[in-house]
Amino acid sequence: MLTKKGKYGLKALVDLAQLAPGETAFVTEIATRNNIPKKFLDTILLELRNNGMLRSKKGPNGGYSLSKPANEIMIGQVIRALDGPLAPIRCASRTAFEACDDCSDPIGCQVRLSMTEVRDAIASILDNMTLEQFVSRKGSDVEDGVLSL
Repeated sequence: MLTKKGKYGLKALVDLAQLAPGETAFVTEIATRNNIPKKFLDTILLELRNNGMLRSKKGPNGGYSLSKPANEIMIGQVIRALDGPLAPIRCASRTAFEACDDCSDPIGCQVRLSMTEVRDAIASILDNMTLEQFVSRKGSDVEDGVLSL
C-alpha cells in the first residue's frame, strides 16, 4: 500500500510539474496548495532531491523545481525512493528480497509466488508511467460527484 509519504511526494511532484519552466516553489506554497504538513513535506522533498528528481535553490528567488523533465521521471522510481520496494511483502521483492522467518520453502511458497505476480503487475504499470502521464490523467471513475469503486 502507498504510504502517506509516497502519496504526499506524488502530490508535490504533480504540483511542481505544473509550474512554468524555470519557475520554483517554496515548501510552504506546495504544502498549502496540497494540504500537506510542512515539516513532513520538508523531509519528503529532501529525499526526492537526494534521489535526483528535484533541485533546490536558496534565497528570495529560491525554492524547489523538477531536476529533469516530467517525461523522464518514472512513478515507480518515485515510490521506491520514498516507500521502498513495490512488492507487498519482502520475499516478493526483486530489489530487497528477504526470506520470511516462518517459511521453510521460499522457492515453492504459494504466498510468495502470488505476491510476486502482484509485484510484477504493479511494477509493469508504475515503471512505465511518467510523471507527465500521471499529471495528465483525468478522473474517469467519478461521475456526477460519485466515486465508482
